[in-house]
Amino acid sequence: MATALRCFRHLPSLLYRSSFATPRGLPRAPAAFPALQLDGCRQPVPQMLLSRQLATKKAKGKGQSQARVNISAALVEDIINLEETSEDMQAVVEALKEDFSRNLSVRTSPGVLDHIMVVTKDGKFPLNQLGQISQKSPQLILVNMTDFPESTAAATKAIRESGMNLNPEVDGTLIRVPIPKVTREHRESLAKLAKQSTNKSKEALRKVRSKSVNQVKKYKNKVSEDTIWLLEKQIQQMADSAAAEMDKLLAAKTKELLG
Repeated sequence: MATALRCFRHLPSLLYRSSFATPRGLPRAPAAFPALQLDGCRQPVPQMLLSRQLATKKAKGKGQSQARVNISAALVEDIINLEETSEDMQAVVEALKEDFSRNLSVRTSPGVLDHIMVVTKDGKFPLNQLGQISQKSPQLILVNMTDFPESTAAATKAIRESGMNLNPEVDGTLIRVPIPKVTREHRESLAKLAKQSTNKSKEALRKVRSKSVNQVKKYKNKVSEDTIWLLEKQIQQMADSAAAEMDKLLAAKTKELLG
């Protein structure tokens, strides 16, 4: 009984000290039994609480960041599929990469027109599904609309409004697309489009994050507050990482476009 009372007496002070301790300073608990050694006895201390204390403690000193949360996906699979969340966020990043590669380049080729979306009475279609695209010379791309002549006007409009500084000319069912010289103004216009695309992608990323956080909150009455808090922090970290990758892509693309 005396030993038990001695352990209980030291527990509050240990928890108080742990909120100010660094990970290196925390006592090591045996892997099979997550307890901390207290004066010759073993007193269980909730590791989720210790994790939250460490995660919320602000690092001192300029340039240091808060401790990161790293939850095993297998341990919370009944609450949320973290791997799926990560894949959804990465899909947004990959879509931005593809947009940069396909639509934002100072080097013009027939392929840049392929995926311009054309609005017709039957729906939206990529230009390469409506017309045959070829490059007659480095300064001229041709779009043959013989298969869908009724969509010639819509295709011409889509090319003109693509944001690629193109001014198509119609000759029956043939659309001539002169390739303009790459001016500084055109480069700056493309850089602005890259910024706009990045902002749209970040908005899509925020939607993925919000969806995941809302999924976690559905379990707030079934699991501990610390579990919910740590999951939300992990999801935010994943979103921050994806956003940082987008910023790097934008910086590289802007440098490429502006020269």
